Amino acid sequence: MSDNPFGRVITAMVTPMHDDGSIDFDGLQSLAVHLADHGHDGLLVNGTTGESPTTTDDEDYDAVAAVVEAVGDRVSVIAGCGTNDTEHSMRAGTEMAARGADALLVVTPYYNKPTQHGIVEHFRMIGEATGRPLMAYDIPGRTGTALATDTIRQMAEIPQVRAVKDAKGDLFEASRLMAETDLLWYSGDDVLNLAFLALGATGMVSVVGHVAGPDYREMVEAVDAGDLVRARQIHTRLIPAVDAIMHTSQGAIQVKAALKMKGLIGSDRLRMPLLQGPPEHRERLRAGLTASGLL
Repeated sequence: MSDNPFGRVITAMVTPMHDDGSIDFDGLQSLAVHLADHGHDGLLVNGTTGESPTTTDDEDYDAVAAVVEAVGDRVSVIAGCGTNDTEHSMRAGTEMAARGADALLVVTPYYNKPTQHGIVEHFRMIGEATGRPLMAYDIPGRTGTALATDTIRQMAEIPQVRAVKDAKGDLFEASRLMAETDLLWYSGDDVLNLAFLALGATGMVSVVGHVAGPDYREMVEAVDAGDLVRARQIHTRLIPAVDAIMHTSQGAIQVKAALKMKGLIGSDRLRMPLLQGPPEHRERLRAGLTASGLL
């Protein structure tokens, strides 16, 4: 694990909640144990799928501590600490590290649209403040700002920046940067997991992994072994589930519904403005999971 502080099959965990909207920490720990038992060597806490936009700092810190307590000796625990406020991100990352996080996920600052130089310094300051390995999260569809190729080259020179979670989907630029840098590369979009692995990515940070951890573990091992036929078979079988979770409404909404459907969490409650889906979304989800052999 020393060369890779993140793992290879990582799921961006949901944050289970009670029906009153409070966090179900027992459910969070139970889910973490289930994921560690089913193919994962890394778990991401407080990512967007964990509803980080609507959880408080104290809830985030307690969530990290709960997952570390449950499975921190078995898997890498990565904590999402990135915001569009560098000082806030530094404080949060330092506290999450103190609670036992092995590494930190830092998203490109959103809404205030810093310059590319400002983005590089944002990551540098968080890395220096926290002392933890950082995974940079490039998701311009949500942040409004993409990491430019040269920006990623500069970030690769920052000692703490060790990885990229790529939800930009530019496969050619990703392959160029994998060749030019020693950054660990992760698919940040379940639709492209196989494509990224085939190009040399380290692994994936998944949403569908909540219900398909063993499948993604097998996909990684198949690609490692050069068995692209087997890897493609897994990808093809999972298409209905990926489609139902990622393309019906929104990943966190649908995967919470899937976890409740499978009896892995007690409630699929979310915090506003995320709403539980209508019955037809659950029906599509059930059909997709069933077609992929996951239900």
